[in-house]
Amino acid sequence: MLSELKTLKIHDINLDSSFNYKEFKVSYQIFGKKIGSNPIVLVLHPLTGNSDVAGIDGWWKKIIYSGGPIDTKNYTIISFNIPGNGFDGVYFDNYKDFNTSDIARIFKKALDKLNISRLYAAIGGSIGAGLCWELAALFPDFIRNLIPIAGDWKSTDWMIANTTVQNEILNLSKDSLNVARMHAMLCYRTPVSFKVRFNRSFNDEQNIFNVQSWLYHHGEKLKNRFDLRSYKMMNHLLSTIDITRYGEKIEIILKKIQSKIIIISIDSDLFFPIEEDIKTINIANKVGVEIDHEIINSAFGHDAFLMEYSKLSKILKNIFK
Repeated sequence: MLSELKTLKIHDINLDSSFNYKEFKVSYQIFGKKIGSNPIVLVLHPLTGNSDVAGIDGWWKKIIYSGGPIDTKNYTIISFNIPGNGFDGVYFDNYKDFNTSDIARIFKKALDKLNISRLYAAIGGSIGAGLCWELAALFPDFIRNLIPIAGDWKSTDWMIANTTVQNEILNLSKDSLNVARMHAMLCYRTPVSFKVRFNRSFNDEQNIFNVQSWLYHHGEKLKNRFDLRSYKMMNHLLSTIDITRYGEKIEIILKKIQSKIIIISIDSDLFFPIEEDIKTINIANKVGVEIDHEIINSAFGHDAFLMEYSKLSKILKNIFK
């Protein structure tokens, strides 16, 4: 199974902000079969994820493996690093010049350079789901199966509010990365999951509640593997998702997309609420577009797509037959 980090150069990148790059580097990994031998699956990572989706350290290794829901024997899996995520050592001080549409166009240029004319599937969670939508809106006949998980085609008011608070924390707090992560965990999980896990239990050794200890642990854990510049970039991009940014109504865009659309929601998701997915499906139905809707029932909230592997696997096995 191929997995080394690779880099390719693409040219003439023009961002919506009018910032231009004559040359731009994109890093990626390939798992499973070599390009050209099997159907291509593009995996787009969540906020603190990266291109390392399978293998020993893969963050989705329970989904992508030989014989797995996304079977490396049957598919070529390509995963890009969202520019600025830092996994390849690249950061952008001008991160506010980028939006998710820019990233989708960058990825399409990279796929073109790899001589990939069509994807069997584009799948991603959270911001990765938003990028799936952006790619499908820009290139409506490029993806056979569009599979956004725990994400949306737009940044809602709720999302913009959360990323604004995150941005303030990242720029004002002396322990900004730790504190931002602690705050974000409250959106990634649910009150019910906290009650089930902690139930007001106390950590006598630290003299704090266990839920507090857990939050401090996650703050420290991210600080040790992630960079403040990366977090600022990813948080900003999360606030820019919008496939209607160029003036077309969502009804028109949905009708143009040629993909089979399978939305996977999490019923307890506080970050990307299921109600927004239901609204999208209702809009699609009114204009004659059929969307398959799969729901993961979980107390874990947004992070369920990284935790409820058996439930997610059951859904994906029906798609990646």
